[in-house]
Amino acid sequence: MSRAAEPWRAVVVGGGLAGITAALRLADAGAEVVLAEGRPRLGGLAFSFQRETAVGPLWVDNGQHVFLRCCTAYRGLLQRLGVTDQVELQPRLRVPVRDVATGRDGVIGRDRLPVPLHLTRSLVSYPHLSLAERAATGRAALALRGLRLDDPALDDRSFADWLAEHGQSPRAVEALWDLVGVATLNATAEQASLALAAMVFKTGLLSDPGASDIGFAKVPLGRLHDAAARAALERAGVRVLLRTRATSVVPEAGGYRVELTGERLDGGAESVTAGAVVLAVPQEAAAGLLPAGALDEPERLAKLGHAPILNVHVVYDRKVLDEPFLAGLGTPVQWVFDRTAHSGLRTGGQYLALSQSAAQDEIDLPVAELRRRYLPELERLLPRAREAVVAEFFVTRERTATFAPSPGTAALRPGPETALPGLYLAGAWTATGWPATMEGAVRSG
Repeated sequence: MSRAAEPWRAVVVGGGLAGITAALRLADAGAEVVLAEGRPRLGGLAFSFQRETAVGPLWVDNGQHVFLRCCTAYRGLLQRLGVTDQVELQPRLRVPVRDVATGRDGVIGRDRLPVPLHLTRSLVSYPHLSLAERAATGRAALALRGLRLDDPALDDRSFADWLAEHGQSPRAVEALWDLVGVATLNATAEQASLALAAMVFKTGLLSDPGASDIGFAKVPLGRLHDAAARAALERAGVRVLLRTRATSVVPEAGGYRVELTGERLDGGAESVTAGAVVLAVPQEAAAGLLPAGALDEPERLAKLGHAPILNVHVVYDRKVLDEPFLAGLGTPVQWVFDRTAHSGLRTGGQYLALSQSAAQDEIDLPVAELRRRYLPELERLLPRAREAVVAEFFVTRERTATFAPSPGTAALRPGPETALPGLYLAGAWTATGWPATMEGAVRSG
């Protein structure tokens, strides 16, 4: 190979979970790695920041991110970063679910029994469905387990169509299938591809008894995906360039020339030659950097679309939720999480974060409107909130949180290899077989 492109040098563009993983794996293989990230931090969309509030400075995650025991790639990354002690993983799945219309509480959980018997007791006792609905749900779960995930026909239809075909009532969809599916797919059953929904339920609930146990960070996400990741990359010898963007990727003899621009570079710009380039950036950014001929139909990337996530943050002057998290029925509130301990709240009270997926109708609403909408709903869901004082209320918005997992999505997601040797794609939007999750991002890297 010519000296113009160093054969053992690789450039990773993008410092999200996919880019971090790719850079570490390349360094492990002996490559000299440069990682360029446009933001002043690593972690992509799974990050945290400090916010000044009426109750003092708070550490805020941009959104509530959870993982499951079956997320082996993400858990492997946490181990590589040396932060497994900073996350919590349920010893056994337990999701408390409250119906505000009836005031009844139920639990989705598992026993230590073989699949699918591990869910039987939870389903039989689930109070939010009738006896007939519970029986029909069990039959649908067995039918779902029998689907072949490699069947391309699954991506041609919606999950809602399949559920209706298998006798699932609107109440069953709301109280069970969408309760899980919206949070993991960022789409309702009507919006979601059957292929991705089947993957979520088969892998998470019907593959291994412990696959669905829920994990989450005990500290701000920035400690995991930024601070710890930077330290691991440094130990691996990766050159990390923050506030640095790639403006072009130009094929050269034996490799590529990557043009970088950033305030920390000498003269504000730098040209890096490499034998391999990984574009670990969102699909639109990747499309803008791909050289001609890299993909047969690069315009397909724009057709993936996006789905938003809205996060509502409320600080009360007292404790109003006893569980670490709670799912709601009969209310716009989907999931509410207690983030008090990891936020650094020092004045007492409780900090709750609402994670509102598939929030197309609310993502652009003014904060005042969201306050009028969600505070009364929290009082319906959490009776003790009626006597509490709201010390702080704010929202965070991710308008392009995930790709839209609609039917036909599979044909739009490219694999890691392009038509140009040494040029690769990474990101949760690529063809991982997973929806847009932290696990999918790490697998792609």
